[in-house]
Amino acid sequence: MDIAQTGQIQVAPTPSALAEIASQLILAAAATSIEEHHFFRVALSGGSTPRAIYRLLAESHAADFHRWQIFWSDERCVPPNSPSSNYQMVKETLLDVLPEPPPLVFRMVGEGDPCASAQAYENTLRELIPPDPAAGTGELPRFDLILLGMGTDGHTASLFPHAPALTQRAQWVVATAAPNGQSRLTLTYPLINAARRVLILVSGAEKASMLQQVLAGPHQPDHYPVQGVQPVQGSLTWLVDHAAWPEKRDI
Repeated sequence: MDIAQTGQIQVAPTPSALAEIASQLILAAAATSIEEHHFFRVALSGGSTPRAIYRLLAESHAADFHRWQIFWSDERCVPPNSPSSNYQMVKETLLDVLPEPPPLVFRMVGEGDPCASAQAYENTLRELIPPDPAAGTGELPRFDLILLGMGTDGHTASLFPHAPALTQRAQWVVATAAPNGQSRLTLTYPLINAARRVLILVSGAEKASMLQQVLAGPHQPDHYPVQGVQPVQGSLTWLVDHAAWPEKRDI
């Protein structure tokens, strides 16, 4: 895949610098969205990398959290208080820290029937997030920003290599399974690629080899699902630390 097709690449020297840059990018996107249409609709991710970012956001005095609408890009099928829950991680690091959390927070219900939960979440998105006809994304709800990561196997959200979810075009949220068999819920490509902005975070030397394959190798999203993230009429930013991209510079 041609690196020029992957969007902008920013390299941070350390994980802490990555968190600082990411928080500033998110706050800037929020300010722009609130100015344009009064709300900031964001889908957050789980994993270890965003944890520091959410803590920084919670400390910000510049964010108008009353106008944030918070969703999730994926979730494990566990109760909301489970240590494995993406919702629980965001709750601990961001929502519970704020003096007044955003009034609109929509978690994926991981403890229910996965297929029913996926359909319910899609129904919620249909009701709450309007499409943008001018963007050429049809009836798809259009997030202002979707935050994603990348696993060592090239997966993003809960879109795993060779999974049926990769070919899903009709459903916007589906039940799927991780390679270890754990049930998950995830947004699908059509919804992700309709977003105004997508920010992909990659940190750590253990991901360097995969990141090189994803950015410089052939376009094979069935093998490397993160390659399928290609916004239709939006921006894509890769924010990586030096350990994950040791030989490169900002592009």
